[in-house]
Amino acid sequence: MLGRRIGLVSKLSGLLLLAGLSGAPSMLHAQGPVQGGQEHARNRGRLPTEKDVSRHMDFLARKDRLIRTGGTNLIFVGDSITDAWRSDPQREIFEDYFGRYRPYNIGIGGDETQHVLWRINHGELDGLKPKLVVLMIGTNNLANANRMSPAETADGVAAVVEAIRAKLPGSKILLLGIFPRANRSDDPLRRAVNATNAIIAGLQDRKTVYYTDIGSKFLDADGTLPGNIMPDYLHPNAKGYQIWADAVKAQVDGLVNSR
Repeated sequence: MLGRRIGLVSKLSGLLLLAGLSGAPSMLHAQGPVQGGQEHARNRGRLPTEKDVSRHMDFLARKDRLIRTGGTNLIFVGDSITDAWRSDPQREIFEDYFGRYRPYNIGIGGDETQHVLWRINHGELDGLKPKLVVLMIGTNNLANANRMSPAETADGVAAVVEAIRAKLPGSKILLLGIFPRANRSDDPLRRAVNATNAIIAGLQDRKTVYYTDIGSKFLDADGTLPGNIMPDYLHPNAKGYQIWADAVKAQVDGLVNSR
């Protein structure tokens, strides 16, 4: 496991140096291989942090029911954008496209990478053997009160990938680029999303981790994010969820059904 982890660290470190992103030196310092069990004290995105314990307990109960009745082949991990697959009207899209895999959705609104890490560490994946995990996380790291840099956010995403691989060594991971946010292409938050995605794309190895960025499918030709797809310029409506489902269905089917 340490070997896989150091490999991810090396890949991220090289990309950060090439990108010349602000904040990269401090993150790289925090990213160094752990010695003597020391934590990455400077990197908030990879320090497991408790949040929404009641939702976490609901997920554990859901997981136990799935295990008792045959398990799941597909897990979705993320924040409010993943969480909202449960809501009407997009819930029907979710069931139509992915229901045959008995999906387990553990998205929670407001979550950042460190919150997902805490939930993984406290059992949300234990006992499962899915074929595929679909992961999208990081937008809240960039915009919540913490206001992490793209470099720190990307390292938090890498930590989540590491945690999933440790818990589910036989599963594949489909890592999605963070969806575009903000109406204009020159908005600072849009640029932060793009910078983060440029880094996390390097986590792909096409053996266990696959990366895809479907963000352009939500945008107009000039890079504008339309309000009729994401009314608050962050969360998709049903039209946006249809775009998401159409964009990933073939890849999800292929990875779930591959040996």
